Amino acid sequence: MKKFLMSVLLIIPAILVIPGCSKSESSTRRVKITVEVFDRGTDGGKSNPTNNEWTRWIREKVLADENIEVTFVPIPRWEEVTALNNLMAAGTPPDVCVSYSTELVAGYRDMGGLRDIASYIETTLGDLKEFLGPDLALPGRDFIRRYEDSQTGAIYSLPARRVNTAMRSMFIRKDWLDKLGLPLPATTEEFYRTLTAFRENDPGRVGRNNLVPLVMGSDVFWATQTITYPFIDSNISIRDRWVNIVVDRYFTMPGYKEGIRFINKLYNEGLIDRNFPLYRTEDELFNVLKAGYAGAYSDNWDRIYRDSDHILEDLRKNVPGADMVPVNCMTDANGNLRRTVYDASGALMFIPASCKNPEAALRYINWLSRFENYHFLQIGPEGIVHDMVDGLPKIKIAAGGWVQNSPQNIDYTLMINGLDMNDPELTIKALPTVTHGPRK
Repeated sequence: MKKFLMSVLLIIPAILVIPGCSKSESSTRRVKITVEVFDRGTDGGKSNPTNNEWTRWIREKVLADENIEVTFVPIPRWEEVTALNNLMAAGTPPDVCVSYSTELVAGYRDMGGLRDIASYIETTLGDLKEFLGPDLALPGRDFIRRYEDSQTGAIYSLPARRVNTAMRSMFIRKDWLDKLGLPLPATTEEFYRTLTAFRENDPGRVGRNNLVPLVMGSDVFWATQTITYPFIDSNISIRDRWVNIVVDRYFTMPGYKEGIRFINKLYNEGLIDRNFPLYRTEDELFNVLKAGYAGAYSDNWDRIYRDSDHILEDLRKNVPGADMVPVNCMTDANGNLRRTVYDASGALMFIPASCKNPEAALRYINWLSRFENYHFLQIGPEGIVHDMVDGLPKIKIAAGGWVQNSPQNIDYTLMINGLDMNDPELTIKALPTVTHGPRK
């Protein structure tokens, strides 16, 4: 009998440590996952998003570090909703997915298409949790829990951190102001008078038929937001502001219609480009700026500086002495400067319910969150993708497999949007050296 009991006692521990039953053991087995990557096409020197030097580096390093084999799945950037919907419906989406659409992710969640990953926050996502830090918009809460269900505690998506929350800027022709002896406008009324002075005096000598005091594209909401936002009643509650802005219901907020009336006034007085509804591509709009016909322009905060668009660079080439600078001049009824900024949450990462190994998928995201990994993906090898200038990386336009299809490789560094130098001061100083390309 004693021999029998001893045999049983020896068998029980053996059962408990069968490979695959232990969490620590699971992290040492080689596993395979699929990861979404945006396909932005190959025009303009871009590379195959699933097969280049970056994807090779990721595959080799995450295999060595985590024993995870990664296969990248291309999703057309501007048709991502349709592409993801089709894959989700077929039950074949990538194991790691990303989207900028909160509505899309919420829809998948409500239909039961996403995994609840709350139980992995403390066990698997330690590096991501530390990287994301506290949620400044929700004091006392970790940013990693931004999309936590307050009723159930479930978490179906993870936020990427937007390093730079700057959104839009108004740009103005400084050389035109100088010729007219005008200062940079400091209020909405001064901006209006400046546009009027441009129309009446043609400081660029481009001819009345070419002169455009304020140029904008066919996306009126985006193009005019710098001007219209300050008209919204600043006393509106935080709750009402959030509820309406998060789904772009600006018309429901008090004061916004006055902003639209002001835009109509500019248009009716010939201060806005009459051809703006006809611009079918951004290049048509940019050509007006590059030719030197426009006096002011509102867009992404860094748009005129981007290497992908060459707006300021080509303007200076085409018009000697021309210069365009950002100006903060849109004021509310009380004379206060106001503008919109991005939420610190950028893209959303999620794990579809079809994923067979959610722990490995989340380990991959956690692996990306380590500075040594995302920093290399952001700036690449020195001499090829960047040069060090005064202690800061200056991004070069790399060729071949090292080209960055998106700025700082945000298509691969899923948990961050914008350069991070692991030091706030260095990050700010490095902004001008890495600005290029689309931000989404």
